Order: sequence, then C-alpha cells, then structure tokens
Amino acid sequence: MHPRPPGTTEWRRLFAAEAESSRPDLTLLCLLIGTETDPSLDEAGIDAARRLLDRLAEQAKLGRRSRRADDPRAWAASLAELLGTRCGFKGRPGDYQRLDSSLLHQVLRRRRGLPILLSVVWMEVARRAGAPVHGVALPGHFVVGFGPPDDQILADPFAGGRLLTGTDAELLVAAATGSPLTPSMLGPTGPLDIVARILNNIRAWAAPRPERSDVSLWAVDLCLLLPSPPPRLHYERAQLLVQKGEFLAGARGLDTYADEVAVLDPATADRARRQALGARAMLN
Repeated sequence: MHPRPPGTTEWRRLFAAEAESSRPDLTLLCLLIGTETDPSLDEAGIDAARRLLDRLAEQAKLGRRSRRADDPRAWAASLAELLGTRCGFKGRPGDYQRLDSSLLHQVLRRRRGLPILLSVVWMEVARRAGAPVHGVALPGHFVVGFGPPDDQILADPFAGGRLLTGTDAELLVAAATGSPLTPSMLGPTGPLDIVARILNNIRAWAAPRPERSDVSLWAVDLCLLLPSPPPRLHYERAQLLVQKGEFLAGARGLDTYADEVAVLDPATADRARRQALGARAMLN
C-alpha cells in the first residue's frame, strides 16, 4: 500500500485497481470507502483494521479446534458466540440513521452497523479462520451463509449471529418486499456486488439530506469506478454537480449521459441535452 496521499486521488486509484483485479479484496475496498469521509483514516488505520480482523480470526480458530472444520452449523454457532456475544457486534434500528454504520472502520470501532457491514465483518473473520462462508443478499436484509449454497446455514449478524430457519428467511423477505422468498435470493454474493450494495445504501442515506450532497457525490464517484457501471449514474452525478453550483461540470456530465443513451433512448438523450443547456445558462 502507498503512503497516505494528500487527497482522495490516490485512494481512488487504488479502489479502481482493486475493483478491476481478478480477486477483489473485500476488506480493502470497504476500508477505502471510509477514506472518502474520514481524513484520519490513513495507511496505519487501514492496517490496524486488517490486524483486528486477523486477531478475531485467530480467536475463531481457537474456538474451533475441538470441532469438525467442515461443519457449517458449528462454524455459524462459533462465530455468533465470538462476534455476537463476546465482542458485541450487532445492530439496532438507530444504526440505519448513521453514515458510519456503512463504514467498515467505524463498524469495527463501534461494533454497530448495518446488516451488510456486520455481515462483512462475519465473512472476513470467518474466511480468515478457514470457514466455508459467503454473503447472501436477501432483499432488504443482508445475511451470511455457511456451507455449500444448496445446503447452507444462514446467520443474521445484525441480530448478533442468530441462526435462521427457512421460515425466518421467508419472513425477512416478506417484511422487506411483501413477496415470497425465491431460491435465487439465497445464492452467494460476490465482493463487487457487496461493495455496490454498500455504496447504494450510502446514496440512499444521503439522498434525503441535501446538506450531505458531498456524500452523494463521492458515493456515485466510487460506483462509477466499479466495472460496468450503469449509464444512469452519469446523469445522477451531473445533477449533483448542478445542485452544488458546478454548472459547467454538470452540463458536461449531462452531455456525456445523453451521448451514451442516444441510440437506445433518444427522448431521454434530448431531455438531458436540454438540461445541459439550462445548466450552462445558469453561468450568466
């Protein structure tokens, strides 16, 4: 890792390079998100967070020596006892109102966070300890799975690692969507999909807070560094720039978006170009 850069440029380059790598490092990507909003998070802070995950994994290994290494239920119970009970990693409703609930270094410090960030802690500790673990992106509530996807044991880190029955999972999905649980919802979730979901949560947190448009902007910027970002993000970024008074940059972004969608959606492209003209007119 490079020395602490004076701004965000080098951190973003590292984020983009890691996102494009063949095996993205979920811990690093999540910690790099934190550099966008916490100037005190430097190389030493990132290393300290990694070492904490390593120490927790060593404790998980010690607690597993007398049990079968390939027993998913035992792994899930062991991690719940360590992380949920002994260390106190869990969530509460108020955590949804805090930006730091989506920042891994703060979740490691506070031992509180959103379901997906607590799941990242579970997954990264379990992976280091040798557990068969993966993320499961249930609609509205992220959990972790232990064992093969077709015979997995689900645990809910937000509830301190409570083991979930099939009925529990169905109720979580029904509460979030009003729809039934389908098998496709139970598949493993890759690291880049997890990072994208975290950034989407951050955008959702900032959207009703116009005074935090800076958070909306950097979250969109990081989304655009992930592979194959949706063109709509360029439109969202351009709108944010216009709202911040950066009319020329916003107009250029609107033109870029219009060019990207012109072939498939000429009406939307035309509307974006008119908005770009409006943004440039604000310079007068």
